[in-house]
Amino acid sequence: MLMTDLSPAPMGRRRVLLAGSAAAAAIGIGAGTAAVRPETATASDTATGTTAAICTLTKALTEGPYYLDHALVRANVAEDKKGVPLELVLTVVDTASCAPINKALVEIWYCDALGEYSGFVGNNGHQEPDNGKFLRGGVLTGTDGVAKLTGIYPGWYRGRCIHVHLKVHTGVTLTPDGSFTGGNEIHTGQLFFDEKITEAVAKLSPYSTNTVPRTPLSADGIYGNGGTAAGLLAVTALGSTPAAGYRGTLTVGVDPDA
Repeated sequence: MLMTDLSPAPMGRRRVLLAGSAAAAAIGIGAGTAAVRPETATASDTATGTTAAICTLTKALTEGPYYLDHALVRANVAEDKKGVPLELVLTVVDTASCAPINKALVEIWYCDALGEYSGFVGNNGHQEPDNGKFLRGGVLTGTDGVAKLTGIYPGWYRGRCIHVHLKVHTGVTLTPDGSFTGGNEIHTGQLFFDEKITEAVAKLSPYSTNTVPRTPLSADGIYGNGGTAAGLLAVTALGSTPAAGYRGTLTVGVDPDA
């Protein structure tokens, strides 16, 4: 049976989702919204958008059914997967102080060009080798709060627009086998891409061989037109053609005490 992110997320180790309404109430804003803290905004900041970019609580979104514990701590998650190169530059900040968070573990997982997740290959109707690891991993932020990861542009599966899943953990312990344990899971969300870029990528191989109808961003029931508050990336081209790849950046505002 095909599984989608509309299914209830199972509960377990590192799977307790950040409650959007509770987190929002903690900083005095409505659930599912994002706002600049009045005491940190200045006329100059408002004009440049700087404060708005870093003093915003990023909306918590569903984990979905494809999460696996014990992800590898690594910057490149592509392995042997073919696709358009993708760089992610994610800056994790404390919404209370706007300060970058050091040594936060930023974890991502997503499907390949054919819409298949490692550990669940076949759920989107395509058969391929499954090592349970491709397009999964995470890295620790530096003192600047930045996590840099590389992979391929995501594909799609039935009922969902193109997206990358995201978790942020603090206080983790790195393990000898290249993974991590313990800590606090302070954010669960998703990253999204502008539809025009996705349309260009979808025309390229191997994305063009994905036999499942693609749901556009505007019709996705989870994104809900949430903009950067829901994880919409600022995407820039790495070259003159879509095949050269893209870089996606986003400031992820979290409550480290959640």
